[in-house]
Amino acid sequence: MHYPEPIAKLIDSFTRLPGIGPKTAARLAFHVLRMKEDEVIDFAKALVSVKRNLFYCSICCNITDTDPCRICQDKARDASVICIVQESKDLIAMERTKEFDGYYHVLQGAISPMEGIGPDQIRIAELLKRLGDETVQELILATNPNIEGEATAMYISRLVKPFGLKVTRIAHGLPVGGDLEYADEVTLSKALEGRRELM
Repeated sequence: MHYPEPIAKLIDSFTRLPGIGPKTAARLAFHVLRMKEDEVIDFAKALVSVKRNLFYCSICCNITDTDPCRICQDKARDASVICIVQESKDLIAMERTKEFDGYYHVLQGAISPMEGIGPDQIRIAELLKRLGDETVQELILATNPNIEGEATAMYISRLVKPFGLKVTRIAHGLPVGGDLEYADEVTLSKALEGRRELM
């Protein structure tokens, strides 16, 4: 059965989103069809606004609607520490912990030779510019614990060595509430590497 063209186009648009297959896309399209017109217009405006009104912070490369972003404007933060994350969503996750009070640098990706992404395609040059003065004392590498994230962390660690900074990596291992029997070997080895003495 063929859908009318407007529905077919909407379904096709939804399937371009990550994690949305044809069935989910059809379900979303028909949900939009049932929505009130003003709700659909608000939804469309929100989509357009994201593309038109967001850009990258000139300091940390986070997505923002002000420049510099609100975090970079916050003078109460510790300027001696920069936490490096891959994506803006990772920054949000770190902020939710309420444990980190330094500044961030968002790489907007990770080194991935398989996908043709090298150091020049992510925001490493902008990071190096930030290290020009003596303010920053520590870099926390909070890239994802996968092959690309590890490669990116190692690359940055070697690159910034001449700056004489303390470079740390966030710990990896077992999630709180997880069981050892379900953990894979890599996760367990990382948990062993990151062990610390109990007080």
